[in-house]
Amino acid sequence: MAQALVAEQMLSEMGPFLHSKDAAPLSVQVISTSNNHKDEPSKSHGLCGVSSFAFRQALAASGPVVATIGSGMTSGFSAVLLPQLRASDSDLPISEDDTSWIASMAALPMALGCLAGGFSMERLGRKRTNQLLCVPFIAGWLLLAVAQNVTALLVARFLTGLAVGILGPVGLIYIGETSAPQYRGVLLAAISLAVSTGILLSHLFGALLHWRLAAALCALAPLIALILVLVSPESPAWLVAQGRPSDAQDAFRWLRGSDPEASAELQSLLHKRPDAAAAAAADEGWRSRLARPSFVKPFLLMNVFFVIQQFSGVNAVAFYTVAIFQQTLGDGVDEYLAMAVLDVARLVMSLVTCVLLRRLGRRPLALTSAAGTGLCLLLLAAFLRFRDATWAAFEWTPVALLVGYMGFVSVGLVPLPWVMTGEVFPAAVRGVGSGATSCLGFLVFFVVVKSGPAMFASMGSDGTFLLYGLVATFGGVFLYFFCPETKNRTLQEIEDAFENKTAATSTKV
Repeated sequence: MAQALVAEQMLSEMGPFLHSKDAAPLSVQVISTSNNHKDEPSKSHGLCGVSSFAFRQALAASGPVVATIGSGMTSGFSAVLLPQLRASDSDLPISEDDTSWIASMAALPMALGCLAGGFSMERLGRKRTNQLLCVPFIAGWLLLAVAQNVTALLVARFLTGLAVGILGPVGLIYIGETSAPQYRGVLLAAISLAVSTGILLSHLFGALLHWRLAAALCALAPLIALILVLVSPESPAWLVAQGRPSDAQDAFRWLRGSDPEASAELQSLLHKRPDAAAAAAADEGWRSRLARPSFVKPFLLMNVFFVIQQFSGVNAVAFYTVAIFQQTLGDGVDEYLAMAVLDVARLVMSLVTCVLLRRLGRRPLALTSAAGTGLCLLLLAAFLRFRDATWAAFEWTPVALLVGYMGFVSVGLVPLPWVMTGEVFPAAVRGVGSGATSCLGFLVFFVVVKSGPAMFASMGSDGTFLLYGLVATFGGVFLYFFCPETKNRTLQEIEDAFENKTAATSTKV
């Protein structure tokens, strides 16, 4: 009976989402009037003692998070697709040159997607952009499932990669703008967890099923994400920027309630509109906004952070897992079993990261991750370089080191650039900043994935892992001096700290 009442109450509260007649402003018609929440306590607890407002923020984040599972599937699918296509009984045989193009074609349009996503989220809104990106996502997976030639495979991979690129900035910004400071780190870290889940599922589907059926199943992730986005509100920050303070207040109250802390953040958000109008009246253009310290500092920081992330090799390992294990493991180790071990380690550490981001700051995780990643890669490179027949008893050592590597890289270098991209840019240029930064991240992503086979062929496994390890080690030094701490700070506080020229090395931003 109690569960029925809870369900009835949730449906009643979500009614405006589901029954709005106006498609364009559907995202902000969550609450008919802000007065409905005037007396509603923000700390009220719902089912299982979880704050009802924490649940609402998790609901808002769930659409981008589930869509990101599709991103992980896009990254991991080539690892099982390519061996099936190269098999002697393949119904769609491919050449050696086709191999790298099929793998990297998904990464190629990601940068373009980031720019499109940054533009779209400013013009159409965060919510509608999240809806639109599901269309090429679903279409790409379905085309992949029915592809009859290599051209169709490439087009399908292009579409899924484009959707991943669009999702990159808009998913992060939407979660960052709809969550409270105490939940923001966990919800943004769920992005990394979703990627790990997607990689694991794609590998599982590919190992057990024909690649066509596996691709069709992967289309379910963006389809579910589309449904979840439909019942979520628009970003209050975007509504304020569009001159719709009443709608912004309604959406904010639905997400966050009306306790003193939330009310203070809401007032700070609403007060930004007169400031923006005054800036426009003073003819402050985009050039001057982009020259401000509050944009330049995080822009440079995040670009370097993404280069470190990508050249630590995590996506090369994800895209070519089976091939890498075939080169590095002994004859007594099954590469698919090793891949399963690595996928589980990635997933477990992504779960651990969600907890650690709640308890620890960004800096400790970033430094620990870079140091551990570098150490595991350098040890792996040394083992592969100097092993000989006498090392047969240690044939599982590369798997152990790769599992250690995956654990360390998953708690910092993988999630933190995405987490912080949703936090560090000022509201006035948040779409541009996150879009441009994500664009560079995906360009480097493409370079790493496309060059992976050539690097392993020319430099060997030991030389390639040595390079990745040196980059991770350099990353630890860089992050020690320049990585800020953003944990438990509002987006406005972070923006103000950068604008006030607070040292980038400060643990408080």
